[in-house]
Amino acid sequence: MKKTEKRRRPIIRFAALFILVLFALLGSALLRHPDTPLPSRWNVFEPLVVSAPITPITAWKLDWASSDPKLCMQIMQRAGRLSEMEDLAVDENCGVTGRVTLRGVGQSTLDPLETSCATALRMAMWEHHGIQPAARNLLGSNVKTIRHIGSYNCRMIVGTQRFSTHSTADAIDIAGFDLVDGTRIRLLRDWGDDDAKARFLREVRNASCDWFAITLGPDYNAAHADHFHLQNEGRGTCR
Repeated sequence: MKKTEKRRRPIIRFAALFILVLFALLGSALLRHPDTPLPSRWNVFEPLVVSAPITPITAWKLDWASSDPKLCMQIMQRAGRLSEMEDLAVDENCGVTGRVTLRGVGQSTLDPLETSCATALRMAMWEHHGIQPAARNLLGSNVKTIRHIGSYNCRMIVGTQRFSTHSTADAIDIAGFDLVDGTRIRLLRDWGDDDAKARFLREVRNASCDWFAITLGPDYNAAHADHFHLQNEGRGTCR
């Protein structure tokens, strides 16, 4: 190989790298520009909008918002009914960052609930993209109220020496749903049937797995016969 060719290679590599960086900077500027033609739901620099159609980057936007309590609160002002609270620091095992009192998500109300904004945001995504469509398609009515049995609880997992994700409000337990037409659906009573209510419960269980890292329900064990345990962190169990 000639010496001149060897000398050219670093120059060519540097030029290629420079061009790539230049295109990256130009692309970033275009995406950040107020008049960018790219829809916000496809723009990685635009925050999550709960009601926006789902795209391949929605999950990334959700993780981004879930990790930033201030951004999460901004998003939830449009997507839910909640009051911001001071963060709670109990000890190394218990406490809540981004603490809120949640009273509703989307079209659904909840009994006032102490939780984290991250959990509230995931509830809002589940309600809009999973619960309401399933209720309309299978039961012909929207959900009016989501029935829960708590989120924050400084305690260990039953039968273990490990603290539950409830100890940081990174989980919520859902017991059932009330529809606008007056229909009441409860896991303990309706899960084992073979009718529209049971199909609805299975549909929303499956949909919750799109927005929570772990979902545990009646198919998991007897301890969850009366509720879905929805958890922000974990390894993708959906039962």
